[in-house]
Amino acid sequence: MYYSLTGKVVMKDTSSAAIDCSGVAYLINTTLSTINSLPPVGETATVYTYLSVREDALDLFGFFTKEELECFKLLITVSGVGPKAATAVLSALSPAQLAVAISSGDVKAITSAQGVGAKIAQRIVLELKSKMGSVTMSSDSLSSVADAAKSGISSASKDAVDALVTAFGYSRSEASIAVGRLDQNLSAEEMIRKALAVLAKKL
Repeated sequence: MYYSLTGKVVMKDTSSAAIDCSGVAYLINTTLSTINSLPPVGETATVYTYLSVREDALDLFGFFTKEELECFKLLITVSGVGPKAATAVLSALSPAQLAVAISSGDVKAITSAQGVGAKIAQRIVLELKSKMGSVTMSSDSLSSVADAAKSGISSASKDAVDALVTAFGYSRSEASIAVGRLDQNLSAEEMIRKALAVLAKKL
C-alpha cells in the first residue's frame, strides 16, 4: 500500500520515528540502524515502508535503505518471526552481517538480537539460507560481505578471527567482518587489537 514516505522528521526514539508528510505525521516502527541513519529532527528524510495488517492493528514499519526493508520482508516469512523480532534482528545485524551469519550458519550472531532465542535463530538460518541471494545489496554492503570472506586469505587473519571467537566470545561473522576490513599484512596480534577496537565501538 505504501512504498515510501518522504517528509520532515518530527520525532525519533530508540525504536520508532514520526515523519511529517504534508501536515500528516506517520509513526513508523523501525530498527536502531535506521534511527541512527535518519537526519536530526526538523530535517527531511525518505524511508521505505511496510504496512503490517493484523485483526486488531495496522502497524507501519519504515527503513532507511531498500535492502533493510527486503531483509525485513524475508525475516517475517520465517515461521515464528513477527515484525517485532525482525526489527530486533536488524537492529543487531546489518543486512550484510545477517547475510554472512545465515550463509555461515552462525546462529550465535542472530541470537544477539533481543528476544531471539536459539530455536528461532536456527529456523532463520534454515529457511533463509537459499533466499538471501534475492536481497539486492548496496555496493557498501557487498563490500562488507566480500571483506568478511576475504578474512580467510591469510593465516594471520584466520588466527585473529579464531581468537576473537574463542577468547573474546564474538560470533564468527562479527569477527570475520571486523578482521576482513583490516590490512591483511598485519600480524595476528595487531589484527586482534584493531578488530577489538572496531567491535567495541558497536557495543
